[in-house]
Amino acid sequence: MEIRRLEQQDVGAAWEINEQGLPGTGRVTHEEMSDLLTLSELAIGAFEDNQLRGFVLCLLPQTRYGSLNYAWFNQRYEEFLYVDRIAVAESHRGRSIGTILYQRVIEYAEQLACPVTAEVSLKPPNPGSIRFHHRHDFTEIGTFEQSEKAVTMMIRSQQ
Repeated sequence: MEIRRLEQQDVGAAWEINEQGLPGTGRVTHEEMSDLLTLSELAIGAFEDNQLRGFVLCLLPQTRYGSLNYAWFNQRYEEFLYVDRIAVAESHRGRSIGTILYQRVIEYAEQLACPVTAEVSLKPPNPGSIRFHHRHDFTEIGTFEQSEKAVTMMIRSQQ
């Protein structure tokens, strides 16, 4: 497994993997995925045989990204590394790819000396993701509801 920075040529594969993670990952268009890649401070993928198998996109505070969940963290924290999305291809789940990617996220946040933030869907529920984040030392710090959706806001402070 090779971990490397995502490039614009990877947008199509990342979009397909993102679609496989719905509703937990949140739907985006190809154009939105491409824009997210340009906004991301950390955008890495796990590649096997030169094929993208999983990815994570993370942003620093105060970008022009319009996500209400991201705005929630911006209103409360000056410094953080926000995990906008992490997704693993259905065919490669259960191989610790998400953990490998999160280890890189955590290492990067330690270099920046800032916490890692993320949200996990409560409505619709995503108990697997909540367990995953707890395993990686995230704690729940609040909930955010908007129309038919609700998420738990999570943070992993520096260790």
